[in-house]
Amino acid sequence: MTHYAVFETAIGWAGIAWNDLGLVACHLPEADAETARRSFLRRFPEAREAEVPTRLGGAVAGVQALMRGEKADLSDAPLDLSRTPEFHARVYEIARAIPPGETLTYSEVAVRLGDRLLAQQVGQALGKNPWPIVVPCHRVTGSGGKLGGFSARGGARTKLKLLAIEGAPAAAQGDLFG
Repeated sequence: MTHYAVFETAIGWAGIAWNDLGLVACHLPEADAETARRSFLRRFPEAREAEVPTRLGGAVAGVQALMRGEKADLSDAPLDLSRTPEFHARVYEIARAIPPGETLTYSEVAVRLGDRLLAQQVGQALGKNPWPIVVPCHRVTGSGGKLGGFSARGGARTKLKLLAIEGAPAAAQGDLFG
């Protein structure tokens, strides 16, 4: 059974969905709680709203801290990777190790995977990330100081906002959208 909860952050209402294995999805902050709820129910029509279990309380607190501009480590939040392709799981593991306020390029992630030519596949995997913030795909940028894409609502502007909240130097650069 999948459960979900929405919670307030400094920039809007975020949410998490989980099952017995761990988090199955995270939702970036929205202007209101009802929009976040509808998003979960579109993805998981059978889901039930519930209180956040103790084992996931740290993930909620971490998301709230990050949205206040504080450093928070979400690398130990349990994820249900049972439906995640192996390559994606490896990309997500690398992304989770990037500290708040820092970035890696798609190529740097590809090199860590063993092949610089995998940069495009890294971007595709991050575009399918069901756990934004917990798997901080916003911390992976294009080469040459470019921001790169972002599949969440608001696109690259949302990515830039998240990087700015974290104080990442990439957020202070000029033309990030080229």
